[in-house]
Amino acid sequence: MAIRNDREYRNYSFPLEARQAGDDDYQVAGYAATFEPYVLYTIDGVDYIERIAPDAFDGADMSDVIFVFNHEGMVFARKKNGTLDLSVDEHGLKIKADLSKTEAARQIYESIRAKLIDQMSFAFRVREDSYDRETHTRTILKIEKVYDVSPVSLPANPDTDISAVSARDYLHGVMEAEKAERLEREKRLALANATYHYKSI
Repeated sequence: MAIRNDREYRNYSFPLEARQAGDDDYQVAGYAATFEPYVLYTIDGVDYIERIAPDAFDGADMSDVIFVFNHEGMVFARKKNGTLDLSVDEHGLKIKADLSKTEAARQIYESIRAKLIDQMSFAFRVREDSYDRETHTRTILKIEKVYDVSPVSLPANPDTDISAVSARDYLHGVMEAEKAERLEREKRLALANATYHYKSI
């Protein structure tokens, strides 16, 4: 079990949809997080998997989540003023945002409607997680706080994107330890084979 205090970012390919019922109704909906396991990294042929537990959002601070683009810049919707709604269902963290309040927000809506932007991401801090060495799976058990939900222009790149930095730091020690153990096993096996070959001559 590990306790994490770092802010982390994740992108999801679940569609972000625009819904316009009238000229003044600029609504978008989608999932900022899902409970499906996903491969966070593949290193030396090993898939390192991450999943969010279905009850991870229970008790999380979501009192003032904001809706921004690519996790920065102008705020287009906000939970505190009622233009952003968050709910957790069997699939994940669902969002609905009213993007009618400013011209900039309506421009983001038009980009989503045109499917120029169709990915979601969220920024969060983990309170509790665990790691299964057998399956190379990190499970986020409890989320302490959700900072923002964001439409994003590109999905996360685990090697370069800011969305992976905290998770990479978290898993770095685990991966290095597992790699060292694997190399030690291979070394012992090679030594045993060499000894057997020598004795049988």
